Amino acid sequence: MTLSSFDPLYSLSGLLVGALVGITGVGGGSLMTPILVLLFGVHPATAVGTDLLYAAVTKSAGTAVHGIHGRINWRVVGCLAAGSVPAALLMLWLMAGVDRKSIEVAHTITTALGWLLVMTAFMLVFRRQVLDFAKRSIGDRRPMRPATISILTVLLGLALGVLVTLTSVGAGALGVTVLLILYPRLDVREIVGSDIVHAVPLTLIGGMGYWMIGEIDWGMLLALLLGSIPGIIIGSLVAPKLHERTIRIVLALTLAVVAWKLLTS
Repeated sequence: MTLSSFDPLYSLSGLLVGALVGITGVGGGSLMTPILVLLFGVHPATAVGTDLLYAAVTKSAGTAVHGIHGRINWRVVGCLAAGSVPAALLMLWLMAGVDRKSIEVAHTITTALGWLLVMTAFMLVFRRQVLDFAKRSIGDRRPMRPATISILTVLLGLALGVLVTLTSVGAGALGVTVLLILYPRLDVREIVGSDIVHAVPLTLIGGMGYWMIGEIDWGMLLALLLGSIPGIIIGSLVAPKLHERTIRIVLALTLAVVAWKLLTS
């Protein structure tokens, strides 16, 4: 088990990321893991494992809020988990069997993370256009059967299980966009709430798995949480006063720059 000394800079980073999550709703993994890797020089496997447990704790608070307001579709959550949980366990088994400190494994994680950040940045700016295109493309076709939608949701969960366990990114902007395409009649808040609820067991399983293979830095995790929890509260309070579209564009540009750094390093 890796245990670092408590560093206030981690808490400051957690505060910043938490505030941005509260304002934009974008998953913290899109921001936290790259910060740990690029700014603090944390090994990618340790950064991913620590961030997964960090996400499990922070998303648990979101689960409580959405549950109180009845914004959870348990059928969607169940279908996602049916694919993501086995995929996460498989990825953890694979990670346990490789040399995680090797250059090849680190390169694989950072490359996958870089491309996922590119896709996340794209969805932040062009989600509406993507949804409009999907609506036009399938608008004249016969509606999909419920069984077909369920199978596609399980497959989405499988993909998210692989991506989130490998990089800690994917369940936010990407997962929500696909769910909006599959379930156009559901309220957006219900989609977001279901996605957050599903992310809790997925990130918890991933984080516990990384703990078992010795890739969790507990001192860093504590410092991140001490900063991020008040950060999320602050972000949620100031969000109504800010121009969310502008914040999303700035965040997308930031993610694009970080992705370029990861892919070219």
